[in-house]
Amino acid sequence: MRLHLLAAAVGLTFALAGCAGSGGLHPHGTPTDLSALQSAHSLANVPASAAWPSADWWTGLGDPRLDTLIGEALADNPTLAIADARAHEAQAVAGVAEAARLPSLGVGGSVADARIPTTVPGLGNGHLTAAKYVYGSFKWDIDLWGGKRAAWEAAVGQARAVEVDARAARVELSANVARAYVRLGYAYTQQDLAKAELERAEASRKLTAQRVAAGIDNRMQLRRGDAEVASAEEQLALAGRAIDAAQSALSVLLGKGPDRGREIGRPQPLAPAALAVPADLPVDLVGHRADLVAARWQVEAAGKDIKAAKTAFLPNLDLGVMAGLITLGGTNLFQLPARFYNVAPSVSLPIFDGGRLRANLSGKDAQYDLAVAQYNQTLVRAINEVADDVDALQSLQQQAAAQQRALAAAQDAWQLADQRYRAGVGSYLEALSVRQQLLLAEQRMAALKAQQSDQSVQLIQALGGGYRPGADQPPPAASVSPAPAHHS
Repeated sequence: MRLHLLAAAVGLTFALAGCAGSGGLHPHGTPTDLSALQSAHSLANVPASAAWPSADWWTGLGDPRLDTLIGEALADNPTLAIADARAHEAQAVAGVAEAARLPSLGVGGSVADARIPTTVPGLGNGHLTAAKYVYGSFKWDIDLWGGKRAAWEAAVGQARAVEVDARAARVELSANVARAYVRLGYAYTQQDLAKAELERAEASRKLTAQRVAAGIDNRMQLRRGDAEVASAEEQLALAGRAIDAAQSALSVLLGKGPDRGREIGRPQPLAPAALAVPADLPVDLVGHRADLVAARWQVEAAGKDIKAAKTAFLPNLDLGVMAGLITLGGTNLFQLPARFYNVAPSVSLPIFDGGRLRANLSGKDAQYDLAVAQYNQTLVRAINEVADDVDALQSLQQQAAAQQRALAAAQDAWQLADQRYRAGVGSYLEALSVRQQLLLAEQRMAALKAQQSDQSVQLIQALGGGYRPGADQPPPAASVSPAPAHHS
């Protein structure tokens, strides 16, 4: 007897020693500390503002037609439909995870003919006999260690991340519509200037031809005029193509066919937003950019997945209950002797699984590290995007101021050349040459204004594009949760 007890004890010792364990496994990712991302020096000369972009920031650009186009895009763009469908799918997954935490109750029944052989004492008669039964079942996973709750919280976090991604898609779409609209306006301006240059080049070429016929100029000057006309025609064709491309881009963004884009006429000049950046940029930016909020939810969800994976190493308790009625032949199914019941609590503990649980936990650790790395990458990119957009706007302001002076000088030179021609002092060919310099200055000024408008939209987008977390969907805590503790 003692030998049997000793053998059992030794066997139990080896079994427990071989139980699956999570020792030595842990994530390594650490969310970036916001205080380490300094931007005060880069933004030292930028006016501070307490206001962030509003949800309908595009209304401040001063073009009602743009307001209409962005509203149309937000209503009809297929990209948003895809994002919304993914959000609904993630919500359904969270619902499945929540249902797994709750008890299940089921009922069933059956009527079947069965031949029970005579070798079965008390039941078998060798003939077909009707077997009838009904039953009800109850099952509940007690979830002693909170693994199912953690899995549900992870699914909820994933759903929230996808929902925020859908809102980020709306911010990006509205910015893309505004930028395409700016490109369309610039293309029309290019077309105007290309037409003016073509008229100037043709007039210059005509005068040169007359001078060649009179023996004043040679054919080299005439061929130079031909080249200028051809170049102007090329620029006019390019401007027309730029209009078509911008209209086509708007058609796609609106979720419509190409004819919708051709209906969009010439935009009026937009008023770029005033340059200002919130004072505490790194901290506040985390709550105003949808991509950052979504990345934080991914980190939170990955941490919950680790917790759920760790509970798989622990004992699990299930409770199952079944009760019903069963009878054979013509016996009344609902009589007292036909009843049966079964109560079956069960305890399980993984002992040896070939490393499946450890591999699963190691994968969850890696997913957490990936989520943290993606959050850190998004955070660093976001702050640098704002700083870069601010630098670009400041540079464009300086360039525009210098170009305005150059444009004013070119306008004065053209007026003087025209006056000299009309006074009979200078030639019209000389005046047309000065006119060419004025058109070039106008082209550069138009390009700078378009870049200013485009860069302003990019800054608004970098500052979150008016995103605000909903009251029913609060973001995680202001600082991302640190990595889960090392597994024991």
